[in-house]
Amino acid sequence: MPVHVARVIGRDGEVARLSGLLSETRRGRGSAVFLVGEGGIGKSRLAAEAAGIAVDQRMRVLRGRSGTIGPVVPLRPLSEALMPLFRGGDVADVLADPHLGPYRPVLGRLIPDLAEGHREGSSMVVLGEALLRLLTALGRDRANLLVMEDLHDADTETLAVLEYLIDNVDGLPVMLLGTVRAEECPAMDLARATARRRASTLLRLPLLSRDDVARMVGDCLRVPADEVPDEALERLWNDSVGNPFLVEELLQGMIGNGSLVRSESGWRADGDLRSDVSSALLWGTVRRIDRLGPQGLRLLSAASVLGRRFSLSVLQRMTGIDDHSLLSHLHAGVAAQLVVPDEPAPDWYAFRHPLTVESMLAQLTPASRAALSEQAADAIEALHPELPGSWCPLAAELRAAAGDDARAGRLFAAAGRRALTGGAVGSAITLLDRAERLLASGSDLTARAEALEHLIPALAEAGDFERAFSLTERPGELVRSGLGAPRVAALHTRLAKAAHLAGRWADGNAQIALARAQLGGAAERSHTASVDVTEAYLAVDTPGPERTKYAEKLARRAIEAAEAHGLPAVACEAWQLRGILARERDLDEATAYSRQALRIAERHNLPIHRIYAMSRIGGDRWLADGSTEGLEAVRAEAQRVGAITVVHITDGILYLHAVLGGRQADGARQSDECLATAARLRLGSVARYVLMAKATAAAHRADRAAMERELAEFERWDGSGSPEEPLAMGLAQVFCSLLEEDRARALQELGALSALEEKSPSVFHLAGRHGLGLFLDVLGGAAGRAQYAAVVDTAAGRMRWNRHFVLLAHAALLGREGRPDEALATAREAQELAAPLPLALHLGLRLLGEEAHEAGWGEPVDWLRRAEHYFQRASVPTVASACRALLRQMGASVRQHRDGSDRIPLPLRAQGVTVREYEVFQLLADRPSNKDIARRLHISPRTAEKHVASLIAKTFQDNRDALCDLSATLATSPGPEPA
Repeated sequence: MPVHVARVIGRDGEVARLSGLLSETRRGRGSAVFLVGEGGIGKSRLAAEAAGIAVDQRMRVLRGRSGTIGPVVPLRPLSEALMPLFRGGDVADVLADPHLGPYRPVLGRLIPDLAEGHREGSSMVVLGEALLRLLTALGRDRANLLVMEDLHDADTETLAVLEYLIDNVDGLPVMLLGTVRAEECPAMDLARATARRRASTLLRLPLLSRDDVARMVGDCLRVPADEVPDEALERLWNDSVGNPFLVEELLQGMIGNGSLVRSESGWRADGDLRSDVSSALLWGTVRRIDRLGPQGLRLLSAASVLGRRFSLSVLQRMTGIDDHSLLSHLHAGVAAQLVVPDEPAPDWYAFRHPLTVESMLAQLTPASRAALSEQAADAIEALHPELPGSWCPLAAELRAAAGDDARAGRLFAAAGRRALTGGAVGSAITLLDRAERLLASGSDLTARAEALEHLIPALAEAGDFERAFSLTERPGELVRSGLGAPRVAALHTRLAKAAHLAGRWADGNAQIALARAQLGGAAERSHTASVDVTEAYLAVDTPGPERTKYAEKLARRAIEAAEAHGLPAVACEAWQLRGILARERDLDEATAYSRQALRIAERHNLPIHRIYAMSRIGGDRWLADGSTEGLEAVRAEAQRVGAITVVHITDGILYLHAVLGGRQADGARQSDECLATAARLRLGSVARYVLMAKATAAAHRADRAAMERELAEFERWDGSGSPEEPLAMGLAQVFCSLLEEDRARALQELGALSALEEKSPSVFHLAGRHGLGLFLDVLGGAAGRAQYAAVVDTAAGRMRWNRHFVLLAHAALLGREGRPDEALATAREAQELAAPLPLALHLGLRLLGEEAHEAGWGEPVDWLRRAEHYFQRASVPTVASACRALLRQMGASVRQHRDGSDRIPLPLRAQGVTVREYEVFQLLADRPSNKDIARRLHISPRTAEKHVASLIAKTFQDNRDALCDLSATLATSPGPEPA
């Protein structure tokens, strides 16, 4: 008689809690729950109950389960959960959702049918974002329950993706339900950590009470609980201690050995009910298998070696059993509640419970288990010679169990290489580390070296640089063992690349020296090419006056060797570096190098190199003439193939382009979304770039408080010392000072910028040194023809944003040299160039107008009127006032503006504060003197004093300090309230 409880018993509180959370999920308040308990406690049964409730509530249920091979089948449970969605073909509308965007191809990691082109597989965070967006899109019609079972057997990558989901599922119609055995394992660490930060709920399933066990046994025996024989119930309660699985197994044993029998009057005990729990469990399992006969025992013993899940074709190959007998024994095993079909794969079955597998393995002798493992590995390799997917790590596990360390090591190394290529870095490290240890005592030095060559970059990719550098002794060991010099040099080069990624240029150069020492002076150039390109990248980071020249020399040499010996990846890396270096002197040259890298990448199918080459080409064009066509094209391509980082980098540039073009509102929402995504994905460089652009947008509105808020967030992203810091200084801080008419402060900030770039040259060239800085120095008399000549023909000086200011500087110099016609022509050329850049255009007119008036050339009145009109409409009163003051000094008429009251916050407007008074009020946040206010607004100190006095009275403040405090408070608020 099969024994199995038909309903959930003793879990009323847990069921109610899960039901409530599911209802919350339907209302868009997602959550994550871990069901935790010992083996057999009923986690899967409770998860199935939750799935049933979800179906009743018209929710979509997605289910996956981890395998028992451990952390070497990356992302299996997630793939298993999603695959049924795509078999029916009913998710076309979901996949077309624009919110999915560039993340659609990334899902090809989980759904092979979606694989298209390149997928940035190195980041589980990116995959987590892709899955989050898919679940969000799926949730538009109904909420989702994602059930992940047996997470104690989950791989590192699955847990990383789940952690991302847990941290971001709040507010979405998605509930994650995971089951974890209560033992020390990464999944348990995740459950505890997320519960501590209140991102998940941890439900520990207790053992059943005696009354619950009575109800459960009665349910199994199909009788009321009070009709269960007392002595049987007592023995079951004592021996199982309330574990549901053990209750079932012990009860099955009692019935099977005849100690608990059914008569006409009901169930009664008949014999000795006592048993050792572990032996009873084993005995009960084996006894049920024994009923299947010797062939059945052999079949399921072989199956247990394969793990909880097993393939019928492999099992049949191992045992030689014919089709009819195989299916007969399997059907009998299903009837005996030992195995179940493992849907949705028709060729796969699974043991009903992990403890069944453990009890099966426990009855095998070491010799028989080794023999079965060898037979299983032979069968797998015969049926799947290429060992695709999870077959390779499974075959490696079986070879190791069979005692064949050398073969197991090579298979683990192959599985590790595949995992690394697929972006499963954590699993790659586990596999390659095991390969290296298995091969350490053998004679296959080449295989061990290959494992190390991939283990080192895997550790670097994971950020575990200390562990990577702990392997520095391995090359020496292999040298002493007799490994050839090229292999040892390749290991040192790998370590040098890891050092470059870690920013440890000294360690990297030391490894390069060791690599070159191994190769010697007469080494083949095919071996030195990788060393050269790695050293070239290190040289760019290594302090020294000749570093760029040396880096370019190495890159040239690497290209020659790579092209001569067919090393396309090395050639791409070297051409890319040459493009980076060439930007200092010639954008056309830089673009030509990037185009060469693009051609090589396309010819040899190197998608990541291709995307980055395209992005550099598009960036070069934008810098040169302000065109975004190339950037938009590369963004579309990156979105198509799922190159997520490139998409967001391009989004940041396009937002800055909109800010510089005076179209801040156009990209504001997209910039917020880009920043939020970058924060979730921990893309530091993208976050800093967007925050720099947002600070620039605030500065170009002359909103210092908002700018400083964005820059404070920029600092929290390690902005100090970052490549983006010069842009934050030059495009934001300097412009904000100029729009406050504080030219002294702007010059001081430009001086700090120059010092920073002298100490740490930037790869960004729009900060001001090659344009605005030159113009201001010319106006202030600190620069002349020599300084102009040093900038005008540089690549940075010819970039459109910079070139506008270079032309203005030239116009000022021509005017001072008594060449008014040429000066005017140059000024008009600058205005035409800056037509798409309204702020730069009109700030230039304001500064040049004053200069032209003093030098007696040009059209200063017209320029200042245009500038005054622009800044008045742009709500930058300080510059508008300066323009009006200059026009009055020239004797020109000045238009009076009476509008602008909508800029005044409602409380101040209600108190009668005028537009001019509000301009004064805004400046008070910095606690300036009346003279400072007068200078910045181009009014007299006496007038400034009157405005301050009026403001104190109208706002009911006690004194000037209180008024300044009020100004500072309102400056940090989001903005004026609507009228």
